Amino acid sequence: MIIAIFGNAMKSETLQEVQHILAFLAQYRQDNSLSENDLQVVLSQELRQELNLREYPVFNDGFINDVSMNDDESSSNEREPIDFALSVGGDGTFLTSAAAIGDKNIPIVGINCGHLGFLAEVQACDVDNILHKLMAGEYTIEQRSLLNVSVIDKDGARRDGLIMAPNGLNEIAILKEGLSSMLQIELKVNGEYLHTYNSDGLVIATPTGSTAYNLSIGGPLMAPQSRGIILTPIAPHSLTVKPLVVPDDWQFDIRVTSRYDAFMVSVDGRSQSLSTDLTLHVERANYTTKVVQIGDNSFLNSLKAKLNWGR
Repeated sequence: MIIAIFGNAMKSETLQEVQHILAFLAQYRQDNSLSENDLQVVLSQELRQELNLREYPVFNDGFINDVSMNDDESSSNEREPIDFALSVGGDGTFLTSAAAIGDKNIPIVGINCGHLGFLAEVQACDVDNILHKLMAGEYTIEQRSLLNVSVIDKDGARRDGLIMAPNGLNEIAILKEGLSSMLQIELKVNGEYLHTYNSDGLVIATPTGSTAYNLSIGGPLMAPQSRGIILTPIAPHSLTVKPLVVPDDWQFDIRVTSRYDAFMVSVDGRSQSLSTDLTLHVERANYTTKVVQIGDNSFLNSLKAKLNWGR
């Protein structure tokens, strides 16, 4: 088994938890008479450098199967596929982990060292028990849908590569730049004109992302196993404009008008500025993110724990 560990190397609580996990795995290997090949651990470059752990191989973000034993190596040898990724931190770290893994089908275990933690559901105090269950195969894997955003120029040509990380596990958000006036966001659904939102922006969210930005602007909650997409305007200039939930195989074309001829597009918090000459096309991505579920870490329990429901 090969386990990769992600984490924000700039946070002391993350570093402490990673050290605890490494100690647990070393003890587990010893208790079960496993060799290093039987249970391997791979760290991100930043974690290994910060913790000064040269005995562990590393992976580079975006190339999770490219692993090197030396910091100064420019190339690396192909390894066996990674079995699990541990995302140590909060929901932001989980999103970073999911983006780095991409379509490589590596299940992610979210270990929460942050605050709310709808994605990073495993609490640090329970990590030993969770890792025992992971090793014993006592888990299930949920498939979480993502959204893909592509850019079309004014001549109708697709501009691949203009958005560096175009797939979002939580949401695609169209936002105004800085303190500029509100946007006019023309939305077509499956090629049919639906509405022009006069608003500060529009959030297109997955069921997983319903508890993220969507929740903070009054959008509906959805169980992450649902098959739908949520359209939630940000501060719309009309009381009749409400969030809308549609099937997840529907597609969206978006044109933005702004006084400053530019707007922001944000994919899971990764933001960049685009010209209003460009059109956005949003649809369900062609792969899913695999999320490991262990024990009582269900969506309903998360609602009760994080939002104080049922108390």
